[in-house]
Amino acid sequence: MHKKILISLLCFLFLLLPFSVQTAACETYPLKQVLILSRHNIRAPLAGRDSTLAKLTPHNWFAWQCAPGELSPRGGELEVLMGQYFRQWLEHEQLLFPHAQPQPQEVRFYANSFQRTIATAHYFSTGLLPVGNPTIEYHQELNEADPVFWPDLPHNEALYQQVRQEFHEAGLEKKLQERGLRSCQVLAKILDYNRSAYAAKHGPIPRTGAIAPLKDGGIGLTTPWNAWIPASDALTLQYYEEADDLRAGFGHKLTETDWKDAAALKELGINSLFQTPTAAKALAAPLLTVMEQELTNSQRKITFLGGHDVNLAEVLPALEVMDYKLPNSIEEKTPIGAKLVIEKRQGQDGEEYAALSLVYANANQLRQRTPFSLNHPPERVRLHLKGLTTNAAGLYRFCDLQQRIQSAIQEGQRWQKES
Repeated sequence: MHKKILISLLCFLFLLLPFSVQTAACETYPLKQVLILSRHNIRAPLAGRDSTLAKLTPHNWFAWQCAPGELSPRGGELEVLMGQYFRQWLEHEQLLFPHAQPQPQEVRFYANSFQRTIATAHYFSTGLLPVGNPTIEYHQELNEADPVFWPDLPHNEALYQQVRQEFHEAGLEKKLQERGLRSCQVLAKILDYNRSAYAAKHGPIPRTGAIAPLKDGGIGLTTPWNAWIPASDALTLQYYEEADDLRAGFGHKLTETDWKDAAALKELGINSLFQTPTAAKALAAPLLTVMEQELTNSQRKITFLGGHDVNLAEVLPALEVMDYKLPNSIEEKTPIGAKLVIEKRQGQDGEEYAALSLVYANANQLRQRTPFSLNHPPERVRLHLKGLTTNAAGLYRFCDLQQRIQSAIQEGQRWQKES
């Protein structure tokens, strides 16, 4: 009885510990493998300064030191810091050892074929393996989408009908209407939109309009605010890149809630559409296939998959991750540079176990370029899977996680094949 009480107490304390030492608290579950699915770090806005973006405000946008859509120097630096932190953690877990470099077959870095995703993988690897110089694998010409990360689904009316049904059953249209309008109102204030060239030509921001889960003949959110989504994206990135609060907000003194509202518009589709199970599984199936192959590769110790916010937004609901809250982030579900971390552990009972977490730099760490350490780690949120139970140490049986992944793949592939 005393032994059971002691184990329960240790596991409770385990859940309270920071990420840097949490997993090490259960010495009976040594780390065998880690898979990291990462969103790229800070990039320049996709829309250039001479686009409609410039017409939405009388102010001058931040002067980026890189081309539209490319990883910024700050984004690269932040990934080096994150890689250095993961090195400390993995050495603490004894998956890596000081000064030792893993064998080529033990590590894989695979990224979508865009500059920002390849560069993110490169900078992370520089922090993690500073003298290892691992190959960054990508499969398409530079800045052409890899279908593993951005699949091109065939036209499938049955799929579209199922997505529509789930969208409407969840009551998303009304929720998105309210959230989108609130975000636009905050954006209009920050941008001084009423004094802009765009306002002079097009008038006030629409208060109503069609919101639907299909766009341009495929899965994608249609809203009445498409012109303002790039502004939401650009302002969020400007907040991360510009450390001066007033300059970041075009002279406005803004609260954390204001920044969350401003960021919300660009997240409408990511945080809602991909929560519908059918859309998530159909889009995530190719990436989940790679993840399942990596997690069952007996030679692999570390896998880094470099993708986008949409990849996290698809994979998490496809795995039926329960809803979660992210402290100290202005982005609700998939912050810039965020990483889904899947730990594969070996139990003394001969079984393999798994844990899932979302690891990310909080807003202050991003803006201040704060170095991480085991005592001062990035933010970490433990993820929980619907319908699966954990053991006393808070770990899932790996075979249960593997079955969940395989089931999501099969469902997604079914929609991809049917037309």
